[in-house]
Amino acid sequence: MIPSLQDAILRKCRESVEVKTEFFRSHAERITTLCQAMATAFRQGGRLFVMGNGGSACDAQHVAVEFSHPIIEKRRALPAIALTTDTALLTAIGNDQDFARIFADQLKIHGRAGDMALGFSTSGQSADVLYGLQAARSLGMMTIGFAGMDGGKLPDVADHCFVVPTFSIHRIQETHVALLHIVWDLVHVALGEEDVI
Repeated sequence: MIPSLQDAILRKCRESVEVKTEFFRSHAERITTLCQAMATAFRQGGRLFVMGNGGSACDAQHVAVEFSHPIIEKRRALPAIALTTDTALLTAIGNDQDFARIFADQLKIHGRAGDMALGFSTSGQSADVLYGLQAARSLGMMTIGFAGMDGGKLPDVADHCFVVPTFSIHRIQETHVALLHIVWDLVHVALGEEDVI
């Protein structure tokens, strides 16, 4: 018997809640540490650079706009730049050199010690994100990774790495979106702003 669509909806919703609940229960202390470190970096003039591919490129742009144009009136804007948005530059680097260099080459020009780089990779194996975080680390930037599955190689190049331990791309991405919202919120709280959400 084929389960009803309504049953499938509730099952998928249940799975999403369960994955997120277990993830945040396991990582709450480490997320707190990250938010405090990011608040310190922003306070000292650091900027956040964000990268990812496909749906994760959308998450990178989502994070950048949350920080640079807060939806909450009382929250200050903080400098965050998505490295996924300049089509001419991305295709030039990809065509003339190697697609795997699209983020690293941008960071070598714009990044500096004290900045932060956040890479999204559901598999933890995205070459361009890995090279980007390696370049960021060589510049003295804080490196942050949001991954899934077994984390791939992302934990090797990220000072702060958060792995959603499931092979469901949807559950990973749903958890990443919740994580980016919580990080955005708590960075502001760590900066002394009111916890209004």
